[in-house]
Amino acid sequence: MKPKQMTKPSPFTPHMLESIRKVEATRGVRLQNEPRRLSADEKRVLLDEFHPDYGDKGFSKIEIGPNAGEKAPKELTALLHSKSRISGLDLDLNKIDFDTDVLIIGGGGAGASAAIEAKQAGSDVLIVTKLRMGDSNSMMAEGGIQASDKDNDSPMQHYLDAMGGGHYYNKPELLKHLVMQGAEAIRWLESLGVMFDKHQDGTMMTFPGGGLSRKRLHACADYTGAEITRVLKDEVSNLGIKIVDYTAAVELILDKDGNAAGAVLMNMLTGEYLIARAKTVIIATGGAGRMHYHGFPTTNHYGATADGLVMAYRAGCNLLYQDTIQYHPTGTAYPVQLFGALVTEKVRAVGAMLINVEGEAFVHPLETRDVAASAIIRECHSHKLGVDIPGGAGVWLDTPMIEIIHGEGKIASALPGMLRMFMNYGIDMRQTPVLVYPTFHYQNGGVEIEASGNTSRIHNLFIAGEAAGGIHGRNRLLGNSMLDVIVFGRLAGQSAAKAAKTAKIGSLTLNHVKEYESQIAAAKLDTGDISPILLPKYTRDVNFGKFQ
Repeated sequence: MKPKQMTKPSPFTPHMLESIRKVEATRGVRLQNEPRRLSADEKRVLLDEFHPDYGDKGFSKIEIGPNAGEKAPKELTALLHSKSRISGLDLDLNKIDFDTDVLIIGGGGAGASAAIEAKQAGSDVLIVTKLRMGDSNSMMAEGGIQASDKDNDSPMQHYLDAMGGGHYYNKPELLKHLVMQGAEAIRWLESLGVMFDKHQDGTMMTFPGGGLSRKRLHACADYTGAEITRVLKDEVSNLGIKIVDYTAAVELILDKDGNAAGAVLMNMLTGEYLIARAKTVIIATGGAGRMHYHGFPTTNHYGATADGLVMAYRAGCNLLYQDTIQYHPTGTAYPVQLFGALVTEKVRAVGAMLINVEGEAFVHPLETRDVAASAIIRECHSHKLGVDIPGGAGVWLDTPMIEIIHGEGKIASALPGMLRMFMNYGIDMRQTPVLVYPTFHYQNGGVEIEASGNTSRIHNLFIAGEAAGGIHGRNRLLGNSMLDVIVFGRLAGQSAAKAAKTAKIGSLTLNHVKEYESQIAAAKLDTGDISPILLPKYTRDVNFGKFQ
C-alpha cells in the first residue's frame, strides 16, 4: 500500500484565495491598460486626506530649542523633552579615552564613506557605532542607487525629478550637489569593487522607479545596500581605520568656544561612560524607524532611534522637516512574521501592480512613494477594499505579472532575496501575489546642513546620511538615499578632515546639556524618560498599522 501523499497547506486564508482568483481574472485586462497617472491636484487631495504627515494626529509641539513652536511626531517630541542619559553624572572631561582628528558617530554607508575620505585626506579617524560596523539602514537597502550617467539623461533631469518628488522643498544647493556627483559616486563604488548589474557587453543596467523620468536606478539584484556596505566595510578595514563597536554616543561635547570637540560615549555591554575628544565630529547615526511614528511597522534596522537628532538638537542645531516621514508603500503585510519588511520598489519597477481585494488596480505602480502609500491607506480604510489580514488590511502586489512580462526566471535573477524571503513562509511570488501595506521607511527630515555638510550653528560639526535634512525635501525618491550616503558621506569626510587641519580645541564642556535641562525644567516638560533611547522599547501594547 502506497503511503498517502501529504499536501502542504496553503499559507493563505479562504478569503485571501478568493481574492487571488479575482486578481488572476483581471490580469489580462490590466496588462493592456495600466492605471493612469494622477494629476497634481488629485495627488494633493489624496495626500491631504490620507498621508500621515498631512494631518495633526500623531504630532505634538516642540516647546524648547531652535524649533520651538513647530510640530514633530509625538515620539520625537518626547525624546527632545527628555533628560540626558548623563544627567546628574559627574564625568571627568579631562580623562580622555579616545583622542582623534575626526570622530564619526555611526557605522553605516555615510559613516564609512566619510571615514574613507577623511583617512585618505591624512586625518586620524575613529568610528564609534552602537551595534556593529555596517549594522544600518544602508545594509538593508534593496532597490538601488540613482545616477544620471546614460546618454538620454542628465543631472538637470535628475534634479527636476527629485525636486518634484520632494514637493519643491529640497534645499537647491544640496540637491544640486547630490545630482552632480551621481555618476562619480557610481564610478567610485565600482572602483572599490561594487558589483553592479550589467549587460553582457559590460554596460550598466538601469531601471525605472516612482517619480523617475528616466531609467537611472543602478542595482545589485535586490542586495544593493548589502553589496555597497560590504565593499565600504572592506575599504575601511583595508585603510586601518579604528572602529569601536557596541559603543554609542550619548551626548556631544563642545569646547569653551561652542565648537564641536568630541562626544560622551557609552559602552553598550558594560554601561561604562567614555570620553572621546576630536577636532571635528561627523554625525552619521541614520534614521528613526524604530520609533514607529503613528504606530507604523518599519523596514529599519534595530538601532534606528533618532540618536543624532537628539544630540545635535540639544547642542543647539536646527532641525529641518522633522515632521516628514516616508512610509514605503510596500511593506510586507502578511505573513505576520514578516510584518513591515521591505518589498523593494524594484518589484513595481519591473511590472507588478497594486491591486485591491476585488482585483482592481487602483493606482499607477510608479507614482511617488507618498502618493502610492496614501492610495493604499485610502483603499484599505476609506474604500474598505483591502484584503483582511490578522490585525488589519493590506493590498496585493501582483508579482506574477513580472514573469508574464519579462519571461520565466526574471524574479529569481532580479529579486533573489525577495523570492527567498517569501518562500521561507510557503509563498511563491512567481505564482501568487503578495500582501503589502505602508511601512515606516525613511526620515525625510533631520539636522539642517549647509553645502559642505556642516551645521550652521555648531562649528566643526558635520552631518551625513539619513540624519541630515534638506536634501530630499518632504519626500524622497527611491535610490536617492543610497546616493545621499555616498555623496554627502564623502563630502562630510573631506570637509571634516580639512577643518581638522586648523581646528584648535579649547577646554571641554557639557554646559549645553545642563542649560537644555534647565529649559526643560522651566517649561515643566520633563517626560520622566531619558534620551537618546539607543535601542527601541517594545512592550505588549505596541499596536502597529493602526494609523487610521
